Amino acid sequence: MIYYNYDVSEIHTGILHIGVGNFHRAHQQFYTNMLLNDKDQKDWGICGVCLLPSDEKIVKNLRAQNLHYSLTVCGRNGNDEVYKIGSLRELIWGIEDPEAVVKKIADSTVKIITLTITEGGYNLDKETGEFILEDEKIQHDLKNPSIPNTVFGFVVEGLRQRKIQNAGPVTILSCDNLQHNGNTAKRAFISFIEAQDAELAIWVKENVTFPNSMVDRITPATNPEDVERLNKLNGTDDHAPVYCEDFTQWVIEDNFIAGRPAWERVGVQFTNDVTAFENMKLSLLNASHTLLSYPAFLMGYRKVDQAMEDENLVKFIRDFMDTDVTPFVPAPENTDLEKYKQTLIERFANHSVSDQVSRLCFDGISKFPVYIIPNLGKMIKGGKDLTRPAFLIASYRHYLTYKKDDQGNTFETAEPWITENDQKLITSENPQDFLELSAFKGIQLKTSELFIKQYSRFVEDIKNSGTASVLQSIIK
Repeated sequence: MIYYNYDVSEIHTGILHIGVGNFHRAHQQFYTNMLLNDKDQKDWGICGVCLLPSDEKIVKNLRAQNLHYSLTVCGRNGNDEVYKIGSLRELIWGIEDPEAVVKKIADSTVKIITLTITEGGYNLDKETGEFILEDEKIQHDLKNPSIPNTVFGFVVEGLRQRKIQNAGPVTILSCDNLQHNGNTAKRAFISFIEAQDAELAIWVKENVTFPNSMVDRITPATNPEDVERLNKLNGTDDHAPVYCEDFTQWVIEDNFIAGRPAWERVGVQFTNDVTAFENMKLSLLNASHTLLSYPAFLMGYRKVDQAMEDENLVKFIRDFMDTDVTPFVPAPENTDLEKYKQTLIERFANHSVSDQVSRLCFDGISKFPVYIIPNLGKMIKGGKDLTRPAFLIASYRHYLTYKKDDQGNTFETAEPWITENDQKLITSENPQDFLELSAFKGIQLKTSELFIKQYSRFVEDIKNSGTASVLQSIIK
């Protein structure tokens, strides 16, 4: 166990984080935990905020162990490192005490508000990119600012109190897997604020910054079997352990209006423009994860490392990286793209991490517009071969429509942002209707004759011959 070297009683909260999930605890908390060993950084402890009823278990488990937890970093060489994390210094559950959330956001000691609320959590229309003001929960928060339910209602009420109390400026930093995530967060919050409080909108534009950032660390969900396994492996009695891969990256635009931690001391990279880094990561890592997910799941694989033992899947992913993505992804400064791609293959195959394929399949409606559609649009415009993305989308349809893999095993799908219209398109007997899914609204797939031809053939072939057989046919 690698213990921190600071006295937690001397650590003060300077960061408020919303969404205390596994990724946050393996990524932002990991970096901050290391930084707090420096005596001049003691004002950057983290206050975690949970807003969902489903957060009750993690809140209780963390509180029962004084907010400490273990993080197992799984090495690709088979050697693991276990850290005791102490950087989480406060934890508020909005369901239990909503006023405490607002009060903390308004606290002048809080200089940064960070977010991991998932790709779909920003409530933006997938076609227009506009904030969905008509959403029922959003309408409630717009009309009832003192009793918020959503992340927007809570943060905006906190900012309003911050303005009233003259508590100073603050930075809102998105840590979600979105291209230009800071711009996305700014668009969402400003849209909400302008609809509710014009004066506050003016204050926010002058007193709140929204840096873009790129985050990367594969962090699986922790199921009860993992808890037992990790405790046995580490000699711990931790009810909220986390495990992750040994690779980690965090690139942030240096635009913090109220100051920031010296995260660069522990490996965070600051830049003036994060675009090249996030484009590389979203187009290669996240897109490849999505490419792998549905075919692998339909083939019967439930663990990513097991799927990566299948030579056809490995070649499928590598061909996608080399042929479909690389021509459209300029390498960031001082980055070897070939080495980056090879490292991705090694990361996916890490037996110590053994990520769940189901986690990669989760919320495809939100992932496709971010990870797949932008590059697919470029491929169509450039007259490129569309075999792999056509096969992926045909696999996604089969996954959602039939909910049965090649071995006849049935399963449930998890799509929290799916609409009623999406559901009708999924169950339609005409496979081409599926191409009008909200996830694909950023591109007119039906206008590409080549895509329609390949997609339609794959739909029939997967149904009749199985996913594994079809994959074999497209591997060259």
